[in-house]
Amino acid sequence: MINASEELRREHELIKTALNLLEKIASGIVQKVNPDVSDLTELINFVIVFADKCHHGKEEDLYFPSLEEAGIPNHGGPIGVMLSEHDQGRKYIREMKENISGQNSDLQVFADAAFAYVALMRNHIEKENNILFMMGDRVMPESVQNDLLIRFKEHEEKVIDKEKHEEFYALIERLSQKYLH
Repeated sequence: MINASEELRREHELIKTALNLLEKIASGIVQKVNPDVSDLTELINFVIVFADKCHHGKEEDLYFPSLEEAGIPNHGGPIGVMLSEHDQGRKYIREMKENISGQNSDLQVFADAAFAYVALMRNHIEKENNILFMMGDRVMPESVQNDLLIRFKEHEEKVIDKEKHEEFYALIERLSQKYLH
């Protein structure tokens, strides 16, 4: 049986590569290396669409409610912490987006927000992978897991189609070749 958490963990791997890219580019900005703004724009679009709308959307709309139904608390519990961190991440995403284009853009503010986002999300992913998902795997029955996988696919098709999904993987690979190798 494949657990729903396995799909979320796979997505975390791609997101972690995007975090490495953000960190590398932000470090370059601090060292006065001007980044390719089109790369930043594409990377922030990936974070907004893939990481937040698609991935966090699966968690918030489908996975977390299933965890609650299985007895894992939201308020005052691990789900509430994850939701709060998603909201904090969105704040950093807005700061990054606002500071890469337009006349009021400030790459140093972008870099600061990128560093904060990277630190938050790395810690967040570790908690989900090593605590919350393991709890979910123990308490959610196979029928719920199977239903979640079907609903994940439906959610993804609504947010991004298969072609856009593949484009995001290709984007992260292309940017990795440019910045991480």
